[in-house]
Amino acid sequence: MISRRSFVAALVTALLMPGSGHAQTYPSKPVKVVLPYTPGSPNDVLARLVAPPLSARLGQPVVIDNRPGGGTTIGAKAVMAAEPDGHTLLFTNTPTHAIAPLISKSAAFDPVHDFVPVATVGSTILVLVIGPSVPAGTVQEFVSYAKANPGKLNFGFGRGTLPHLVGEMFKAETGADITSIPYKGGAQAVTDILGGQIHMNLGATVTLVPLIRAGQIKALAVTGPTRHPDLPEVPTMIESGLPNVTTVTHYGFMGPAGLPDAIARRLNSEVNEVLRSPELTASMAKLGFAPQGGSPQDMTALLVEQVRKWSPVVTTIGFTME
Repeated sequence: MISRRSFVAALVTALLMPGSGHAQTYPSKPVKVVLPYTPGSPNDVLARLVAPPLSARLGQPVVIDNRPGGGTTIGAKAVMAAEPDGHTLLFTNTPTHAIAPLISKSAAFDPVHDFVPVATVGSTILVLVIGPSVPAGTVQEFVSYAKANPGKLNFGFGRGTLPHLVGEMFKAETGADITSIPYKGGAQAVTDILGGQIHMNLGATVTLVPLIRAGQIKALAVTGPTRHPDLPEVPTMIESGLPNVTTVTHYGFMGPAGLPDAIARRLNSEVNEVLRSPELTASMAKLGFAPQGGSPQDMTALLVEQVRKWSPVVTTIGFTME
C-alpha cells in the first residue's frame, strides 16, 4: 500500500510540474532559427557557428532561416507569430532587438514581453572605419574633414540596426554633416566602402578586422569600454572624446511569448554546454566574438538595459525609420 501511494504521489507531482511533458518530448522535429539579418552578417556568422554543435546536443537539425529587412522587424514578427513550442527561435542581438520598436512605428511588438529570452551566446563591439581615400587617421581628423566638407561624405549601414543608430549618434555628438545611406543589410555597405561609394561604416570586428589588417579600410575607434585585443592600436570612443558613443553587442536566442519554461531551460542548458567546448570558443575568438552564456534571466537583464539606454537617445535625436 505504501509503495502504491508513493507511486501515485510521484505520478501526480510529475503531471503537475509545469512544462514537464514539453521538456521530455522536445524537440520532436527540426528547430528553425529565424535570423533577421542578411547572410554573411556577424549575426549570421555566429548563428551558423553555433548551430551544428547545438543540433548535435538536441538530436534534431538546427536550420538557419535568413529573413532580413524592416530593421530586423520582419524576422522578429515571424517568430512572434510562431507556435511557442521551441521549434521556431529568433537569433538576434539585444541592442538591435531593443531599438527596433523604438525606431519603427510599424514594428508592433514589445521587445521584452512579446519574446522569451533563452540564452546569450556571445558578444562583440563595433568598429568605426573609413575608406582609404578619406584623408584622416583619427576620429578628430575625420570630424574636422567632414565639417570642412559638409555633405560630401556619406555613412553606409543596415537600415534600422545598431550601427545605424550609433552612426546617427556619432553625427549628433560631433556635429559632422555626413549623409546617411541605408542598405537592406550591413554587408552591402561594407562592399560599397571597399568600392569607394561609401566613406564611413560601423561594423563588428568579425567583418572588419580582416579588411583593416589588409589595409583596405582604416579603423578610427572601437565602441567598447576598453581597447579590443584584435585592434590594440585603435583607441576607444571614450579615448577619442566621445564617451556616449559606447556600446557592446550581445547575441543570443529568443523564443515567442508563451514558450514553456521547461523548453527555455532545456535550450539554455544545451547552449551553455555548447559554449564549454574549447574548439567552439576558439573559433568564436578568431572571429572576434567573446563567449557569454548565462541564464535566461541574465539575457532578460541585458535586453532591459538596452531598452533603458537607447530609448532616450532615439527620442533626443528624433531617430525613426519612417
